[in-house]
Amino acid sequence: MLLIKSCLLFVVCCWASACQKCSALIVVIFQSSKAQISIINYQLTIAFCLLLIASCFSACNSTYTSKKTGYYKIDFPERKYTSFQQEGFPYSFEYPVYAQVVKDSTYFDQDVQNPYWINIDFPKMGARIFLSYKAIGGKSTYKVKQANGTYKDSLGTNVFDYMVNDAFKLTNKNETVASSIKDSLFHTQNGITGVFFRVGGNAATARQFFMSDTTKNFFRGALYFDVTPNADSLRPVQDFLQKDLDHLISTFRWINK
Repeated sequence: MLLIKSCLLFVVCCWASACQKCSALIVVIFQSSKAQISIINYQLTIAFCLLLIASCFSACNSTYTSKKTGYYKIDFPERKYTSFQQEGFPYSFEYPVYAQVVKDSTYFDQDVQNPYWINIDFPKMGARIFLSYKAIGGKSTYKVKQANGTYKDSLGTNVFDYMVNDAFKLTNKNETVASSIKDSLFHTQNGITGVFFRVGGNAATARQFFMSDTTKNFFRGALYFDVTPNADSLRPVQDFLQKDLDHLISTFRWINK
């Protein structure tokens, strides 16, 4: 019994330490145990110990292979689109049938400034596209920084250049966590011009864009997820929704009275 306990201790030592120590431990174990057991039990125990030792050497010599972190597989729906064209709205576009268009009651903890701000929700993916609209030359509430560092709401005119600067500023707020920020100019077949932003890393929003005719309308969108940002786990969903964003932009039209 003493020998078996000693052998088990030896196996543990082999796994916990370098394998070159194994030969010295074998000699100590067998020499200290021969005198305490019978020849038959000794032979059976030797066979048992050899089996354990073989397992030990196999474990010591095996090559460790690291494995990447796994994530749940997501079954994406078939792509189909429907038209958003509501009476009185200054724009129209197509969006996926597996999404829901809802009127925005609040926008980033602010009161909605006009009735043309909406969201496109993707319930099964935990995603939302915030869409805001402003009429160039119209009035909107802006937060103006005060001398003491606080911000105060102030009613101002929607100036095209200012709104473009705000769009870039909102995107660049992700600089602290973003691995990259790339912007690209686009022009669609419907005559729509705008800028698309791709934000790399664990940013709160990895996709943003704005569109404008520079004289009457300004439209902005941002994709968010209702989870802690993780670029690796969100990448499959982002790549899937990227095509939906592309379709929204390519089918977008201005509708002015």
